[in-house]
Amino acid sequence: MGINNQNITIKKSTTTKINEVDFSNLSFGENFTDHMFECDYIDGKWTNAQIRPYGPISLDPSAKVFHYGQAIFEGMKAYKSVDGAVWLFRPEDNLIRLNKSAVRLAIPEFPKDLFFDGMELLLNIDKEWIQTTEGSSMYIRPFIIATEPGVSASPAKRYKFMFILSPAQSYYSGEVKVLFADKFSRSASGGVGFAKCAGNYAGQFYPTKLANEAGYQQVVWTDSSTHEKLEEAGTMNVFFRVGDTLITAPTSDRILDGITRKSVIAIAEKEGYNVEVRDISVYEIEEAAKNGTLLEMFGAGTAAVINPIVSFHFKGNDYDLPKLENSYASIIKKKITDIQTGKAEDPFGWKYAVRSI
Repeated sequence: MGINNQNITIKKSTTTKINEVDFSNLSFGENFTDHMFECDYIDGKWTNAQIRPYGPISLDPSAKVFHYGQAIFEGMKAYKSVDGAVWLFRPEDNLIRLNKSAVRLAIPEFPKDLFFDGMELLLNIDKEWIQTTEGSSMYIRPFIIATEPGVSASPAKRYKFMFILSPAQSYYSGEVKVLFADKFSRSASGGVGFAKCAGNYAGQFYPTKLANEAGYQQVVWTDSSTHEKLEEAGTMNVFFRVGDTLITAPTSDRILDGITRKSVIAIAEKEGYNVEVRDISVYEIEEAAKNGTLLEMFGAGTAAVINPIVSFHFKGNDYDLPKLENSYASIIKKKITDIQTGKAEDPFGWKYAVRSI
C-alpha cells in the first residue's frame, strides 16, 4: 500500500543545506534537513497538514505552551541500507506512547494514518540526508505543542504537531559516571513521569548540572518517597547485572516505558539471560558492588541505544564496575543495532519498511 498524500500539501525548498553538513563530524541534534511536516488542531480536528521548507514557526506570545507547558515529544530513528531502502524501528510503539502522553496532558491524540503518511513522505523527500555509512541514522523528532493564545489556566483548544529530522552518527559519550539521587526527584506517583513531556526534562537539568559539577555525567533517579528505589538513568531506562541476572525497574506512572528498554529485555530473554523486572534497592546495588557481584550497569534509550556506566556514587562513596570482555551491554547493543541496520534478521518484527513515493 502506498502513502496517502492527498490531504498533505507539499512545498519543496528551492535550495538545500546538505552540502554544508559534515556528515563525518555531526553533533547530535544540531543539524536539520531541508523540510519539516506540520499539522494544526483547530475546531476539534487535525487539519492543514503540510510539508514545507524547514524554518521558524510563528506563535503568539500568549500561546499556552509557553505558560502551562502542554508539550510532548518522541524520539525515533530511520536507517538506510546500501540499496537505498529506508527502515524504521518499532515506530508504532512511538505513536502509542505519544498518544499516551497526549492523553495525560489533555492534548488531542494524533491519528495513526496521518502520523505515518506525514513521516514517510518527509523521509522520502529528504532521503538523501540519510547516510549509509557505519553508525549513521536519521533522528526523527515528532512533537505537539499548545498554540492557542491566552493565559487562562486551562487546556488549549489549538495545537501544532510537527516532524523534524536530524542526521545522526553513532552516539558515544565516553565513560559515564553516575550519581544516585538522594534529594531531587524526576517524578512522583500520580504525576507525569511515564509521559514524554517537555517539563520532565526541564526539571532534570538543575540536579544534573550539580552532578556534572561534581564530576558525574548523569543522575540515576530514585523514587520520590524514600529515595531507596532505583528508577531511571539520566534520560534513559537503567539496567543492572548482578551475577548473571539482568535487573531493571518495572514501568509505572513514574517511569517511562522505553522502547529500547523493551527491546533489551526481549533480546536478553532470547539470548537465555535471566531477566528480572522488579523494584531495585539502592542498598542492594551498593552491597552487590561491595561484594563484587555487580558486574554491569547501563542506560538504554533511542540516542545511544545502550550506554555503559563505569561507576556510581552513593552517599559519599564511589563504586567502580569491572571492565568485561563480553559484557551483556555490548552483546545486546550489537544485536539491536544489527536488526536496526539490516545486518541481521529481525525475528521480532520490529523493522518497518518506509514506503516509497
